[in-house]
Amino acid sequence: MLDASRRHPRPRRDLGQRHGRQPALGDDRQDRVGDLLPPHLGAAVLAPATLTVLTTSFPEGPRRTRALAAWTAVSLAGGAAGNLVGGVLTQSLSWRWILLVNVPIGAIALTLTGRLPGSGRAGRAARLDLPGAASVTAGLALLAYGVMQAEPRGWDDPVTASVLATAVLLLAAFVLIETRLARDPLIPPRLFRLRAVSAGNAVMLLAGACFQVPMWYFLTLYMQDVLNYTALQTGLGFLPHTLLTTAVGLRVTPWLMKRVDDRALVIAGALLAAASFLWQSRLTADGDYLSAVLGPAVLVSVGGGLLNTPLTTTVTSGVPGRDAGAASGLMNTAKQVGGALGLAALTAATAGHAAGPPSLAHAYGNAFLIMAIMMSAIAAASLALPPRRDTPETGPPR
Repeated sequence: MLDASRRHPRPRRDLGQRHGRQPALGDDRQDRVGDLLPPHLGAAVLAPATLTVLTTSFPEGPRRTRALAAWTAVSLAGGAAGNLVGGVLTQSLSWRWILLVNVPIGAIALTLTGRLPGSGRAGRAARLDLPGAASVTAGLALLAYGVMQAEPRGWDDPVTASVLATAVLLLAAFVLIETRLARDPLIPPRLFRLRAVSAGNAVMLLAGACFQVPMWYFLTLYMQDVLNYTALQTGLGFLPHTLLTTAVGLRVTPWLMKRVDDRALVIAGALLAAASFLWQSRLTADGDYLSAVLGPAVLVSVGGGLLNTPLTTTVTSGVPGRDAGAASGLMNTAKQVGGALGLAALTAATAGHAAGPPSLAHAYGNAFLIMAIMMSAIAAASLALPPRRDTPETGPPR
């Protein structure tokens, strides 16, 4: 929950850029779902708002790279740290504290918003595209649900088919609304004329299908269901991910981006992550932490640190200031949608196994094998990204 945005695939046109940044920071399963909605909605606004602050405050160049490196490293490390803190809270207090801890965190964040720079935007206030937001949210939710229902029901089941057909119709309606009807579309179609935006978000979507949720999900299940770790032990098991990702993202990647093409770093990061997932595809019931978790953690943390900052820089490069919020929202949406659809597809693909540890380990290993194949595909798809390297800045921050 320290990085709730990682689990909320909703459209994120930057409300902070449109309406000012500061206002945007604001034991039954059904009860739990209801409790999760407010922080997830807040995170849906917060993530692109903070990114837009950076892309509109720093011109393209080394200073923006350092800012985006810090933003990316904190985002990635926050997810891993959330697992650690969540394990501590769950075991020592209650799972409810995973939600309650966000109250003081939110209060501190709200206090700090007074230090954010003003939006600096003049002119008419843009209208929120409610039809577009409703159609894409419902379409993506039904698409994820339909994919999850395909395994137990079958692809030719009437429920599965009708859900997927409705999802396609809603997403087609979203495209029509954005291109023809909306006065202020969530995603201006002109953005897709930029190669960095179109190709970069395609890669971001695929990367999200591995990094965003599935990796943490299946590794957590393996440690708890197969290795019989407690919630606290599982949280501590993610500590190397936090430390390595932060170190690589903050120090190593910005240094390399001055000397190596961004596209090459994305490809290298994807291949390292693929190697990590391939390693974990061999999970067994008698595995141990060093071979099944820590070893792959080194590879995937370095790979993720190398991949995410150059990819974020690429996706936000060459975007006019008026579209900075839309570009940030599109990037975050691609990441979250990839995570949601990836988790749905991988869960469906690995369902139907027996309950014993050997069968569970085999199923989770298959999930990592699929992720290894996907990361290899990301490395190939990254060849479509435009080449870029940090150049000296020509002016002060905007």
